[in-house]
Amino acid sequence: MAVRRTAFIRARKAAGFTQESFAEAMYVDRSTVARWETGTREPLPHQRPKLARLLGISTDELAELLSPVAIQPWPAHASDDEQDALELVRRINASDVGQETLERLEAAVDDLAIAYPRTPPTALLGRVRQHLGYVTRLLDARKTLAEHQRLLVVGGWLSLLGATVHIDLNQSSAATARLKTAASLARHAGHDEIRAWVYETEAWRTLTDGDHDKALELSRTAKAIAPADGSAAIQAAAQEGRALARLGRRSEAYAAIQEVQRLAAGLTRPDRPEHHYRYDPDKAVAYTATTLAWVGDPAAEGYAREIIRRLGAGDDPTTWPRRVASANIDLSLALLTTDRLDEACGHTLRAITSGCVVPSNHWRAAEVVHAVEARGLPEAVELREAYEEMVRL
Repeated sequence: MAVRRTAFIRARKAAGFTQESFAEAMYVDRSTVARWETGTREPLPHQRPKLARLLGISTDELAELLSPVAIQPWPAHASDDEQDALELVRRINASDVGQETLERLEAAVDDLAIAYPRTPPTALLGRVRQHLGYVTRLLDARKTLAEHQRLLVVGGWLSLLGATVHIDLNQSSAATARLKTAASLARHAGHDEIRAWVYETEAWRTLTDGDHDKALELSRTAKAIAPADGSAAIQAAAQEGRALARLGRRSEAYAAIQEVQRLAAGLTRPDRPEHHYRYDPDKAVAYTATTLAWVGDPAAEGYAREIIRRLGAGDDPTTWPRRVASANIDLSLALLTTDRLDEACGHTLRAITSGCVVPSNHWRAAEVVHAVEARGLPEAVELREAYEEMVRL
């Protein structure tokens, strides 16, 4: 049964942290810190050394702060009503799930989100499906209310990630089903961060389908829902800027870029910046490059080159393959605006032949191919052949 951990709260305040600043230092949502303090959620094992370090205590002292308060045995002379209440408490605390299982599932969600940027979509989808199947079985098992809540959150994140991979593979029906499941689980769990990501993810899909007005509406809905201290708020603002760029609303697109840069300015780089659902400063640079490229601003060149410099590793950008491929396409669009056509063709060819442009992004490469063909460049033939080969694979 959840018990307010007053000593833990006192230790956090004594260390000079608010819930918000403590969450930022731990790279978690404020709601996660709140759940630690109410006892409805336990810190994961790998988080505990850093927790102790921030609080200025030993790990043993931390374990004592987090230890549950034992329920006192009921008197032997209790009335029938009291015994009924005791039986209810016993049933609420009965579980076939367990703390260790939940911690491993929550760690698996992080591992999959970290693997997303560099794992082929079909391979990642298989792993997501396996974990979702296990969560589904656990939802039918006996568990506490707190465990049920945590399972809903795990299922929400996994469904959201599954939907994202389906979108990458242009599997529209499956993506829709996964997004609906993620939204439903998020509502039941009261998890606004997941709900906001659902709308942002749908905004991206709608943008790739060419419905820019709908993408703008979905992005703004995501912004309205997203907790102010979460990553979804920044991502939704970035998606809004891209939708405005496609609509040709330049001044509003520039305002969105400034908002993203303002929101990202106070961020420190996370320990694992590859995590798809944790915003890092480099992502803001990448979205700025795309937005500027789409409004035809030559300034996109500098941002795209910065992403390639930061994240690329020569011809083998193994850590951020998709982001580097997208940056090469953005750079190509910027170069086309300044008539550096040969160089634009080279960067697009590098992106296409990298094997890191997922099906949902083929249209972005196609825009450059069409522009090169329209100008009658001799490189257009090679570029078209490479593009067609990429689409066939």
